[in-house]
Amino acid sequence: MSGNAIEIRGLRKTYGGSGRTPAKEALKGIDLDIPRGSVFGLLGPNGAGKSTLINILAGLVVKTAGDVRIWGFDQDRSPRQSRAAIGVMPQELHLDPFFAPRAALEVQAGLYGVPKRDRKSDEILALVGLEDKANAYARTLSGGMRRRLLLAKALVHHPHILVLDEPTAGVDIELRQMLWQNVRKLNADGMTIILTTHYLEEAEEMCDEIAIINHGDLVARDSTANLLGRLDGKTMIVTPETPVDRLPEAAGMSVETREDGTLSISYNQRQLHAGAVLDAVRDAGITIRDVRTREADLEEVFLSLTRTVAAKEAAQ
Repeated sequence: MSGNAIEIRGLRKTYGGSGRTPAKEALKGIDLDIPRGSVFGLLGPNGAGKSTLINILAGLVVKTAGDVRIWGFDQDRSPRQSRAAIGVMPQELHLDPFFAPRAALEVQAGLYGVPKRDRKSDEILALVGLEDKANAYARTLSGGMRRRLLLAKALVHHPHILVLDEPTAGVDIELRQMLWQNVRKLNADGMTIILTTHYLEEAEEMCDEIAIINHGDLVARDSTANLLGRLDGKTMIVTPETPVDRLPEAAGMSVETREDGTLSISYNQRQLHAGAVLDAVRDAGITIRDVRTREADLEEVFLSLTRTVAAKEAAQ
């Protein structure tokens, strides 16, 4: 077996294309490896193809073409084993309102063929903080508790891989912290985590590696650190000793005065080094009280990559 939890080759999915409905290619030949034991971010704007990819992995959508291997099992040749290797926490809150959490986990475990002696419903409920709600009807649970139950249901068959589809969308800070605490524990125990999120700071903090999908294409796949290193842009925040009369000027940099009186100076490290930026500040007659720099963050990388793809498509 390889060192990858998931291996995808030439994955395509086309919707429609019959009668008057034009075909829409949701995935355009994706090649992607997700290493075992990693926390892997799957990012992209709305409509990029993330949900289609996840639903194919979960066995909920039939692919048009390509090969998918999950924990070493070919999805076409060993569908039961490949599905058993993965658990999915969906974004939508779909729960049977008349099942209590413990009963819901028992039913879910039965659907996956988990023998009663191997079920750990109470242990899983304790993990997600629902032990005191084990026998309460799901319809009486708050939105945050329902999200916890979705996570619990994804874990009942002890999967090797856990997919979290927008797990913190619309939740409070306490639930978000609880969720990430659980994710870190599961990952430390050897589980591979795949995360989709619109909160890029979460991906930056949690993920070892990241893939970015846009319009069905894989536009980037690298370690989080390498992705952040792709941008040459850097920002220097200068706090002047007194109010500024004249802004510094130099080729390759732009200056913005912020509400608190500090100067935000953006510059390209290939064109300009930090010393030249400081020289331009001093040449403008500015006495520096404090200075700090800020590296590019994941949001800037994400926007840069998706805008590049959009510009290329517009030019075609």
